[in-house]
Order: sequence, then structure tokens, then C-alpha cells
Amino acid sequence: MCLLILAHQVTPGTPLVVTANRDEFHARPTAVSDFWEEQPDLLAGKDLEQGGTWMGITRNGRFAAITNYRDPARTAPSPRSRGELPLNYLAGAEGPETYLGRVAEQGQHYAGFNLLLGDSDSLWYFSNSLPVAQRSPTCLQPGIYGLSNALLDTPWPKVGLGKAKLQQVLDSGALSHDQLSAVINDRQLADPGALRLHGMSSDMDQLLSAQFIVTSQYGTRSNTTLWTQRDGLVSWRELSFNASGARHAVRELEFQLT
Repeated sequence: MCLLILAHQVTPGTPLVVTANRDEFHARPTAVSDFWEEQPDLLAGKDLEQGGTWMGITRNGRFAAITNYRDPARTAPSPRSRGELPLNYLAGAEGPETYLGRVAEQGQHYAGFNLLLGDSDSLWYFSNSLPVAQRSPTCLQPGIYGLSNALLDTPWPKVGLGKAKLQQVLDSGALSHDQLSAVINDRQLADPGALRLHGMSSDMDQLLSAQFIVTSQYGTRSNTTLWTQRDGLVSWRELSFNASGARHAVRELEFQLT
């Protein structure tokens, strides 16, 4: 499970504001976020098992993030890694709509995913788990959006909580990484009744219902917060956590878009 809450073109001075938790098995090897040696304009974390990423931004303002789509009926391994989808966009030059059009044609080669792509002008969404008739790239209007492991803005309790908290942060007019991290740092499990409204009634659904997940084998590995300013400044912070949910590393960078 993962959780991403963002504001797209909501406040005049900050076109993009993001807070995101990456949930993963603790045994899966990962490199903390940095500018990549082989892609010096790309800032992202790296999955050392498959070589892809889950979220990143480039010096020219390209942004990408992906979450898995949770579907217990689709558990067979897929031939291609989902982490290559954001990476290939970030490393390329195609516009988001064109790139997502190609992804839509190849979506069957990947397990279920939600993909967000943007540039300095727009933000786009696509999922290969949408009904077939709706599988086309969508340009998002200005607003606050929430994405976990269902479709965009599916009102899971932790998504709704995160969107409300982000709105409060934006209303306060005082943006900081600590405030954004707190938007999705709730470790309390959701009310079982609220989960059942969305067809989520298993013990696993309950275990993974918190915004911040702590278990011995799987949980929230990192929280990444970022915003872009109208003057081109990008502020990025990644917090890394161990299996006990304790913070053990911080990576913070600022840079100017070219």
C-alpha cells in the first residue's frame, strides 16, 4: 500500500505540493533519493531490485509518481516492472499525454497501477485498472487529489483524512516539510465500519488501513514531501523509516528548475 496526497495549481505561489508515503517490504533493497549518476537531472529514490522508481522530479520540471492497484484477484507476476513507467517518463522528452497514450497501449504487460505525470503546465492521470472504456489519459483540473491503492480519489478513510489535512495546511499559508509529513502520518487503524463501506473487510484491509503502516515485514519505508514554487525553486525532503516506524535518515534538497 502507498499513499499520495497532492495539490495541483491550488495556491498561486506553489503550483505543485505533494506528500507521499512509500509502503514496501523492508527486505526490498532501496537507495535513498538523490540525483542519479546516470540521469543527473533526475531526483528520485531507486528500487535496487528492478532499477525503477516510485516518484521523482527533474530539473526541467517533469514530475511522476506511481502506486500499485490492490486487487487480490490479480496476483500473478507480470512481465514488466511498474517502476519503469515513471522512470521512462522522467528520463524522456515526451509530453505527459503522448507518453500516457503509449502506456495505455501496453498496460496489459504490468500489474495494476495508478500513474501521475506532470510538467510545468499540467498534471495527468492514467490507470490500467480503470474499466476498459475509460482507459484513456485524463488531464486533471486544479484541485487537491488523493491516491492510494485504488483509483484516484477513491474515498478510503486515509485518503479523505489526508485531503482534509492538506487543505488545512494550504489554508494556513505556512508551508513546511514537517506540516506536509504530518498530513499522512496517522498510525491509527481505520474504523472497520468505514472500511466495509468500500468492500474492505479482511484482516489485511484493517492492518493496512492506517496512513502510516508499521509491521515487522512490511510498512511505510519513506515519506517524501515536495513543492514547486512559481519562481522555479523546488524543495524536496525524504524521511526514511525502519521496521519499527522510527526515522533513521533524512535527505533534503533544494534546486532551481532550468
